[in-house]
Amino acid sequence: MTLIKKVPIVSENELKYILLLAAVQFAHMVDFVVLMPLGPTLMQDLSITPAQFGTLVSSYNFSAAIAGILFGSFADKFDRKFLLIMALIGFTLGTFSCAIASDFPLLITARVVTGAFGGMLNGLIFAIISDIVPFERRGKAMGVVMSSFSVASVVGVPIGLAISDFSHWKYTFVFIGTFSVLIIILAQLIFPNITDHLGKNAESFFARLKGLVAFPNYRLSFMFIFLVSGSMFLLIPFLSPFAVKNMGIATTNLKYMYLVGGIFTIITARIFGVLTDKVGAIKLFTIIVLVSFVPITLYTHAGIISFVTYLALGSFFMTMVSGRMIPCMTLISQVPNSNDRGLFMSVLNSVRAMGSGTATFFGGLIISESALGNLVGFDTAGFLSVGVGLLTVLLAILISRNLKSPA
Repeated sequence: MTLIKKVPIVSENELKYILLLAAVQFAHMVDFVVLMPLGPTLMQDLSITPAQFGTLVSSYNFSAAIAGILFGSFADKFDRKFLLIMALIGFTLGTFSCAIASDFPLLITARVVTGAFGGMLNGLIFAIISDIVPFERRGKAMGVVMSSFSVASVVGVPIGLAISDFSHWKYTFVFIGTFSVLIIILAQLIFPNITDHLGKNAESFFARLKGLVAFPNYRLSFMFIFLVSGSMFLLIPFLSPFAVKNMGIATTNLKYMYLVGGIFTIITARIFGVLTDKVGAIKLFTIIVLVSFVPITLYTHAGIISFVTYLALGSFFMTMVSGRMIPCMTLISQVPNSNDRGLFMSVLNSVRAMGSGTATFFGGLIISESALGNLVGFDTAGFLSVGVGLLTVLLAILISRNLKSPA
């Protein structure tokens, strides 16, 4: 007798739609992620401090959080395909706005616009997956979509950084915007209409929002995603500035870590997706979080290191820290009922973005630049990340127990 349940193979149509959603997530993630390795370039070109850079990164997240709440007021009132196309158009316009920003205030404004529509996209993607993929295959689907972060690191971010190295960082956003236009065309041509959720929620948005907060497991889920994203973004935005200023890595070599690290995370994301379905989201989440403490501690306490060591350490960090999100999102996807799913995912995405933005802003306050040009306080941010990671494990256990024994 086997203890592992066989998981049905994904259908051809499901795979097509999942890959399209992964492409949407790819464009969204490249736009968001590429700003962070561009940190050393932006700090020099725009003459900004670590705190200002943290504000620049967090402005995207705060905008996504607010927009996600507003988006929740009509997320379940329209065809999901229509909302997806509209959000993609707004996101693309925001990305092109980043390309024409000439100073720090204008770039922040452009990031706010892009973040607003990016926040809508992220909530939509996970709501659509929950709508079209049965739970027994959802971990694998989450793994494919979440692996777009790795593909963005392998393909999008290195290309974006190479464009910046050989021309100007503004052309990086031209590249992303152009790719997004192609995604809009494909989404319009092949994505299905999703309307089964329409007409099932007669309550007002604020009544439903109040209803969400009334459920203990919904509240735990929101706190959970806030802390999971926060534990990551205390560190992620400052990885590249720290590598350049403290590890002695050349700015032009940053793209190779994202290339190598992304290749490894593509492999591990698929493995984590399959393992989530087989061994359970809660067990895998706990294991990945505990293992991730090793690269977090090593990276945040590193000094001058060789380029090869940097590639290895950065790749280890990326696979473990980003790998948390696959079992995390799979666990959370069990929490809402079908009628609440669109609103729940929108609010969840807003809370996630708020967690990322808050942690990035707070990290910018902890980390400063010394008179010698090195970053100080990154080790403190690492210890805080580990502490918050332990709290996320406790919350995951509580959520899992509530799913087994509903109130």
